[in-house]
Amino acid sequence: METEKKQLLHLVFGGELDSLSDVNFRDLDDLDVVGIFPDYKSAYAVWKSKAQQTVDNAHMRYFIVHLHKLLNPDDEAHSEG
Repeated sequence: METEKKQLLHLVFGGELDSLSDVNFRDLDDLDVVGIFPDYKSAYAVWKSKAQQTVDNAHMRYFIVHLHKLLNPDDEAHSEG
């Protein structure tokens, strides 16, 4: 029997911040929800690409949210690969 790799879902999203000192978005309707990815490695690759595309806008920030930690907070197998 084949062992399936456990999904460690990650959300990548970004938006323009009000200031550089806080994470408060200027316009929630204008958030860029890039997508949900099956592991940290693929989420990081997309995050890095989006961050590089917006490097000229100092207020634009992209984030990776570890959805698997929110969905299974008691699960101690939070290994990132």
